[in-house]
Amino acid sequence: MDQQVETLQQQLKEQEKLAALGMLSAGIAHEIQNPLNFVINFSKMSGKLIGELTEIVDDNKGNISDDDRADLQEIMTDLQDNIARIEEHSQRAVGIVRDILLVARGKADERIPTDVGRIVKEYVWLAYHAMRASHKGFNISIREDYQPDIPPQMVVPQEISRAVLNLMNNACYTVWRKSATAPADYQPAIDISVATQGTELVISIADNGEGMSPEVQRRLYENFYTTKPIGEGTGLGMAITRDIVEHIHGGRLSFQTKEGEGTCFTMTIPLTNR
Repeated sequence: MDQQVETLQQQLKEQEKLAALGMLSAGIAHEIQNPLNFVINFSKMSGKLIGELTEIVDDNKGNISDDDRADLQEIMTDLQDNIARIEEHSQRAVGIVRDILLVARGKADERIPTDVGRIVKEYVWLAYHAMRASHKGFNISIREDYQPDIPPQMVVPQEISRAVLNLMNNACYTVWRKSATAPADYQPAIDISVATQGTELVISIADNGEGMSPEVQRRLYENFYTTKPIGEGTGLGMAITRDIVEHIHGGRLSFQTKEGEGTCFTMTIPLTNR
């Protein structure tokens, strides 16, 4: 009993740390937004200046040798490409910041029109990079399939984000743990899919990790049950994820697994734009 109480206390402490980390992340995201806006604005201004410089070169081509003009054109083309890439990746960073703030500020159970595919993609990659930061040498293949024509859905975005993060964290963890003992030719991979099927939206996260034993399957949704060491898992993630899918969004959370080969979790929720 003493051991159970100690484990429970440790897991609750981890939950408190996660809550504090969420607040910290929101603050960091807010502070990052301003410098990102400067980067985007100055990249746009630089693009306009390159355009003006191109016009000046064209107007004075009679005074510039062919070789110099060719060099100038090559340099200006490279600068335009670089500026376009800076703006593209800055806009992507803005999207990530926007999603983090959305999760942090969203009201409980507030449904708003949401691009679910974009939310899934952002949190899949956030989980991946978090795993890489925690486990040196971690690397996997992430294969993504997002149906392009899904209209915005009336969901609770911070809860969908949390569910994706929980499932992706588990998928990353199981392929990482399997890679420690698997043969050298093992290629850890996670497949992500977001698509509509009839009147339902289906989000699936499949890994080729360790799979789940019958006992793990039986106890999967028990509060505080975890196969991870203390400090790496709270044992609350799967219970929370099921609550998000089934109670908050009126859907279904299901899984298929084969021990030693991998697991696929599927979140199925009703389409809300029809």
